Amino acid sequence: MRHVERTQWTQRTERVVVLALDGVYPFELGIPSRILGAADGRYEVLTCTVDGRPVRTNADFTIGVEHGPEILATADTVVITPVSPERMPAELPDEVRGALALISPDARIVSICTGAFVLAAAGLLEGRRATTHWQLADLFRRMYPHVDLDPDVLFVDDGRILTSAGAASGVDVCLHLVRKDHGSELANTVARRCVVPPFRDGGQAQYIEQPVPEQGATSTAGTRAWALERLDEPLTLGDLSGHARMSLRTFARRFSDEVGMSPGRWLIQQRIARARHLLESSDLSVDQIAGRVGFATGASLRQHLHAAIGVSPQVYRRTFQTAAR
Repeated sequence: MRHVERTQWTQRTERVVVLALDGVYPFELGIPSRILGAADGRYEVLTCTVDGRPVRTNADFTIGVEHGPEILATADTVVITPVSPERMPAELPDEVRGALALISPDARIVSICTGAFVLAAAGLLEGRRATTHWQLADLFRRMYPHVDLDPDVLFVDDGRILTSAGAASGVDVCLHLVRKDHGSELANTVARRCVVPPFRDGGQAQYIEQPVPEQGATSTAGTRAWALERLDEPLTLGDLSGHARMSLRTFARRFSDEVGMSPGRWLIQQRIARARHLLESSDLSVDQIAGRVGFATGASLRQHLHAAIGVSPQVYRRTFQTAAR
């Protein structure tokens, strides 16, 4: 069963092993169990430490676990949870390195927040694209210059290894796992059960500290909601700023402050997200989907989808409709 293709994983329960290290953040430690545990029995989530003994958290309590590092060898997916920055050594302790060595070469590995430092120290991110908390991006680059760090996104899916940003982005990446393994319908169900959004707009840039907008500033949220109802129309920056009753310059600046990206980039992301949903849930042709989400042609949709996730609409549809079934 260890070598079953991922498109067949819907036929069995996937084992997810969460590794809790000394100094772990309790909130992030609980995310995999809470999100994946709401997926109708598709995942079995277990927690271990490097020696089977309790670990101190970064709060005022210690956590006891039922398992030692040996269960890492049985995992289909391993989640590395974050630790306090002051407990992130450039060289991994021998017991941590030994625990990571138990992970099967076939297993998927996910890190939350500073867990990316652990993977990088183990050499698992060499030459890969990854992310971590935006506040630690400069430190990460100094320590691991051979990792292609993207501090602007909520998570990075680089095939076998996925990395996510700070705190709640662990929710985003776990929902992404459900969506990738079992389709958007189950992922949306899990999100509703956990009372979280199934997909968050923008990236980490919207959370970076910046000056508070001037008093009385108008939000662009209403215009974003208006645009989402009209993705099939050729919306321009002028259309958006006109709806918001702002000048082009003011709207573009305020939009970027709130969302962390330009209006044009946001529109493309929303159109891609809508196209992905239609590819998963309908039998519409690529050209029909392109028209419904605001891309001028099927070729334009193919180009943007490939740039975003690296696959064609046909490949994406086969993958996720199979997962949903």
